[in-house]
Amino acid sequence: MRIRGTTTGGRLMGPRLAATLVAMVLLVVGCGTAGTGAAAPVVTADGVQRVEVTFAGGAVTGGVRRYAVPLGSTVDLVVASDVAEQVHLHGYDRMTYVTAGATATLRFAADLPGVFDVEMEGSGTPLTQLQIA
Repeated sequence: MRIRGTTTGGRLMGPRLAATLVAMVLLVVGCGTAGTGAAAPVVTADGVQRVEVTFAGGAVTGGVRRYAVPLGSTVDLVVASDVAEQVHLHGYDRMTYVTAGATATLRFAADLPGVFDVEMEGSGTPLTQLQIA
């Protein structure tokens, strides 16, 4: 089967170029965050689900991720930040304060199922999402 198409200049492109373009599009689409599965938190020796987030330079290091947390577990949400800000876990309506250059830990029982946003409350900057099921 021969793949043929046109470029904006009206020239025909060969099958290799068409296949390369298709592969590049699939690669770029596959690199997005949408549709990827939730990451697993680190489980400590005592069974606590530990989710660590680092906020520096106005953004989350490594990007905003969703973590899958088992319903009924104990969670330590650990936020390191280069700015002083309040960290808010929506849905559970839990907050903690992190000082600039420090780390704050919010421990809670994951007893409500759903997807919950965590953000820097003052700036409204998303930090992570917790998918509790």
